[in-house]
Amino acid sequence: MLAAELKGTGYRKSRMSAAEITLKGPAGGDRVCFYREGEKQTKVFSGKFLEKWGFLEEDGSFALMVGMGDGKDPESGKVREILATAAKEMKEKKIQSFSCDVGAVLALFGQEALQEAAEGLVLGLYHPEKFKEEEEEDWQVAFTGVPENENTLRMVEQGRNLAGAVIFARDMVNRPANRLRPLDFAAEAAALMEGLPVEVEVLDLGQIREEKMGAFLAVGESSLYPPCMLVLRYLPQKDGEITALVGKGVMCDTGGYCLKGSKFMEGIKGDMAGGAAVIGAIYAMAKNNAGANVVGIVPMCENRISPGSMIPGDVVTAGNGMSIEILNTDAEGRLILADAVSYGVRKERAGRVVDIATLTGAMGQMLGNSITGLLSDNDEFCQAFLAAAASVGERYHRLPWYKEHEDMIKSDSADVKNSGAPFCPSITAGLFIRKFAEGKPWIHLDIAGSACVGNPVFAYQLGGATGVGVMALYALAKGQE
Repeated sequence: MLAAELKGTGYRKSRMSAAEITLKGPAGGDRVCFYREGEKQTKVFSGKFLEKWGFLEEDGSFALMVGMGDGKDPESGKVREILATAAKEMKEKKIQSFSCDVGAVLALFGQEALQEAAEGLVLGLYHPEKFKEEEEEDWQVAFTGVPENENTLRMVEQGRNLAGAVIFARDMVNRPANRLRPLDFAAEAAALMEGLPVEVEVLDLGQIREEKMGAFLAVGESSLYPPCMLVLRYLPQKDGEITALVGKGVMCDTGGYCLKGSKFMEGIKGDMAGGAAVIGAIYAMAKNNAGANVVGIVPMCENRISPGSMIPGDVVTAGNGMSIEILNTDAEGRLILADAVSYGVRKERAGRVVDIATLTGAMGQMLGNSITGLLSDNDEFCQAFLAAAASVGERYHRLPWYKEHEDMIKSDSADVKNSGAPFCPSITAGLFIRKFAEGKPWIHLDIAGSACVGNPVFAYQLGGATGVGVMALYALAKGQE
């Protein structure tokens, strides 16, 4: 029997980013049983996917059955949803000690599903941090129906680490902007990486000026709270190719002088979800000993209105010498990513680039909350990413683009402008960033719609931040070992 002790989320208390799972002897307690469709069918429970039936047994203990369906749906993430559904039910009923029979799950979905089961359990027990006094929740959970050996222990531990990385990203995105300034965010990332083989560097305002990152500074110097740029180097291979993961880190986005409407202001604290995903993914890579070389780069700043803020019509020069005409101060994310992407290629010697950002509202309107839009200029790299994302149940859709879309961001007074035609805004925004990738294979992920949800789309989500991107970026690195 595999047993696990889950103490709250663990992250906020000990600066670990996940519920702490330790494997030891049986924990006992209440049990969660799983029956697939066709087995143990009754009038009240047929085993349909995520169907629940709870009841009291003769000895007074609570039992819960969760339907697995027939297992014919090939999409990944189903096991994660099954376990999260069970965990949420236990949490709702305040049952903090229970056993979980995963034997039927592994028989239906395969032994490797144990890692996903651990992910679902941790994410199902997660709750967002609150800024009021509350008791820390302790969980004692036992897995039954699985042999305890080195391989199963490894899968559970890797699942815990990956779920913990998602929790870190969620917590950062959900946190109020006044409690997470740029330098605070960098400090949280540095604390998360303590004890891991990740080199952490934080470029301060002076260093950003020395690098002549005029596009980043045009945004970051608008705030009383200074910008910084976080660089995380995870390089387990001595001579392997480096992939740059570049995440947007705008801690709050008012829109600048192109001020957002009041109905769009509520979510401006989460405009750093791309940066949170990069940090979380690298944490998971380091914890699980992924073999690929990765450098994470997160430009962190606020987009505010001040006497010195950029205004439409300004022309700034990025660190690579390219001039940019600013037509929309609310198109700030692509400005800071331009300098960060260029830095990753020029200074960190990255051979390919993935940028991830809550970039355009149009992407959310087009694809909703469950699909992330993607642009790429390299078919092989793109297919590798899509396969990695599918393996962990994250959904991405590749958008087309042609020369006419590139022409939309041509400027009469500069090398490029930061806002294109009134149509195709998600495509032109991505193509703007591509100009700074120095011709390296490039993928752009626009998570504006998928970074947060009002109502959960999947059982392992809650309302608020989703942590999207963490698992896909992690899986990409694992696939490139």
